Amino acid sequence: MRLYVCIVLLSSFLCASADLLDGGRFVWDAVGGAWDMFRAYQDMREANYKGADKYFHARGNNDAAQRGPGGAWAARVISDARENWQSDVSGRGAEDTRADQEANEWGRSGGDPNRYRPAGLPSKY
Repeated sequence: MRLYVCIVLLSSFLCASADLLDGGRFVWDAVGGAWDMFRAYQDMREANYKGADKYFHARGNNDAAQRGPGGAWAARVISDARENWQSDVSGRGAEDTRADQEANEWGRSGGDPNRYRPAGLPSKY
């Protein structure tokens, strides 16, 4: 009986530890993904290049999603919040929001952000 109790307790501890490690990894990836999104936003602002918006959307989402499920989650949450704000407050319109979300999804799904790269955008980006 003691052996059975020890096995059950050890199994419970190992499962809890695995869940804790997985949860910690998710959070770490989410923080890194948020940083990737912020970096893409900063680069977009710095570049100030006409027609590059979709490229930076795709790049930020791609970089974040490459970190794992937490990064992809952060990219989705940040992208959706930004697009909701943009469509409600800034008045840019549904068509621009749809195109941004397409670029976001393309990047999150592993698509090459260069699909949206405008000609002449400095190679720094």
